[in-house]
Amino acid sequence: MKKIAYIELDTHAEIASLFMSVMKESRSFETDYYFSERIFHLLGKHQHNIHITEPGSVADQLKGKNYDLVIIGTVHRYFSIFENICEKYPTAVFVHNVNFSQASVFQLIKSVFQKDVIYRTKLLVKEDLLSAPEVYRKARARFVLDRNMAQQGRKYFPLYFSEFYKQTSVPAEPLNVVIPGSVSQRRRDYLHILELLKSFSAKIKVVFLGKASGKELRWLQRAQKELPDNICIEYFREKVSAEIFREKMQAADVLWCPLQKETTFFGIREVYGDTKMSGNIGDAIRYGKIAVFPENDKSDFPFVIPENPDHVQEQLIKHASLSYDFEKEFSQMQVLKQLEEVLNEVAG
Repeated sequence: MKKIAYIELDTHAEIASLFMSVMKESRSFETDYYFSERIFHLLGKHQHNIHITEPGSVADQLKGKNYDLVIIGTVHRYFSIFENICEKYPTAVFVHNVNFSQASVFQLIKSVFQKDVIYRTKLLVKEDLLSAPEVYRKARARFVLDRNMAQQGRKYFPLYFSEFYKQTSVPAEPLNVVIPGSVSQRRRDYLHILELLKSFSAKIKVVFLGKASGKELRWLQRAQKELPDNICIEYFREKVSAEIFREKMQAADVLWCPLQKETTFFGIREVYGDTKMSGNIGDAIRYGKIAVFPENDKSDFPFVIPENPDHVQEQLIKHASLSYDFEKEFSQMQVLKQLEEVLNEVAG
């Protein structure tokens, strides 16, 4: 049995949780998890193979363990520490922002002075931001969670499985449309949604499943008064709990994901479906839901429907009544089998 160390100190607790869920059924790999205290509390799991750590001590904790592979879940901080780990151990890193992972030293220096200058200067001075390119270069493998991004040496890392999938029945009125994710115009085009809803004639409930604040909250409050009576909207002023998120997603007839074409990470341009994966892909897989994405999105998953702005209402109604067999490709055991193939190839 091969041994793996999985490190998450920063951001992507949900990905670490998915990895734990899939790998608990593995008979080929034994995994130890090294989590920061913040990640540990977010996951809320207590297991003998979970170790609470911090950036300054994680490298020492790996010593003498003879891991066949060390996986780093997020490389957006602690660059010198991760570079050191890549030099000493067979290491794989997740790439969440392709352009950032390929950024030159000049681009990184330039980005420091564009926004959040104090925080980025700290990364530059104390956490050796300029060694970020070396982390990605020295890693044995670079994993991506979207198969469309598996090119130029990056490996597709199958992780999302249909955890809450069940065959859907014919939807009743009102149609239950869910838009998952924090309500931020920077990541999703909510003005586009609210404008289209004005022309809908069917009875539809739209759930904005994420915290709304600032101008976005004001938009939703105004829309609640101005939209026609056949449209009902629901939104949240506070962070949505995992329990409510799961309940609303399971009740959805169809997902609507109005992604912006582009975003930035650390001042560097990223393109959804091309250099950056949307978490909504994972949402669709986990909950077994058809999802309507922008027409320019490059995802080729069969459950992703390109939006036709002139016929969105008809698309939502039609695809709420259709089903896709998520179990065929995304059952937990199927994903585990694919994942073990990748891990065996990289761990050697």
